[in-house]
Amino acid sequence: MQALRAEFPVFDRLAYLNAGTNGPVPRRAVAAAAESLRLQAERGRGGWDFIGPLIETMASLRGRVAGLLGCEEGEVALTGSTTGGVNAVLSALDLPAGDEVLTSDEEHPGLLAPLAAARERSGIRIRTAPFAELPVHVRPETRLVACSHVSWRTGQVMDTGALAESDAIVLLDGAQGLGAVLFDVRELECDFYAASGQKWLCGPNGSGYLYARADRIADLRPPWPGYHVLASAERVLDLDLHADARRLGTGPPASDQLAFAHAALDVLEEHGIEAAQRRAVAMAAALAASLAERGLTVGPRGASTLVSFEAEDPPKVVERLRTEEDMVLRHLPGTPYVRASVGAWTSEEELDRLVRVAA
Repeated sequence: MQALRAEFPVFDRLAYLNAGTNGPVPRRAVAAAAESLRLQAERGRGGWDFIGPLIETMASLRGRVAGLLGCEEGEVALTGSTTGGVNAVLSALDLPAGDEVLTSDEEHPGLLAPLAAARERSGIRIRTAPFAELPVHVRPETRLVACSHVSWRTGQVMDTGALAESDAIVLLDGAQGLGAVLFDVRELECDFYAASGQKWLCGPNGSGYLYARADRIADLRPPWPGYHVLASAERVLDLDLHADARRLGTGPPASDQLAFAHAALDVLEEHGIEAAQRRAVAMAAALAASLAERGLTVGPRGASTLVSFEAEDPPKVVERLRTEEDMVLRHLPGTPYVRASVGAWTSEEELDRLVRVAA
């Protein structure tokens, strides 16, 4: 994967192990965004010469992401983030007062804050259970399960098959799943899957994707009503909505963001995205084993690209690794963990060095 690694300028300076926050940026993505901005400046942003390609580029991006998810283009909406997708689902479902939502004890604020706001707004009830035990805590009265596909804290992977055996609606936070691990959203058997573009897909900040199962869409109201949700702008007051997941979108991305996202996907796909994901998962497992052999306590994890290990002072360890070793990791507030995000672009030398200097 040396050729893939060479696509990212950051590795000339740093051992960048933080794709779980923001993925490395490919040179081609920078060039594509700059070219888009140049054309906008020189040719303007009005008329069909600008709008037509914008619509086509959005459709193409939805199709490419659908291919990664294993679904149809019509089941994918463009959002601004994983949290944007979570908010879209909660708004569209509009759960009434008293409905129970089950979540886990390892969720990101980007999922928990929308749940808390929904509770304040409509009076839903929120119940929390341990991540690894979540499926057994689903009750007949549980209306929605909202949890991570892959835990951002530890890299544990949810038993989605067990969740699907219930009658509850399942919303997965896929921020650490899409682009990181191989999966087919049909096999996950979830109703909704919200994910980020800027993490493992190396896209721009402010990009996200939402999968909505086709048979769920028709009953959903648009969370952000506007031009982008309309099948026809001629009967706006009739609210003639797109029949597919576009009704759940949060608005059209900027043209330069779309160019950035497409170019990043070009890089990943040209170097073999499936092989890259397999390599990253295998390297993360090897890192976890090596850290444990060195006597560090590694958090419980699954077949993912995240490795979290305990430290007495996680922020201090992260700062030391940055300043003394040129290594970028992340400490996770409220936990004892330092987290390493392992991508196919990560070198074995970087991981070996991390094992030597982590303690």
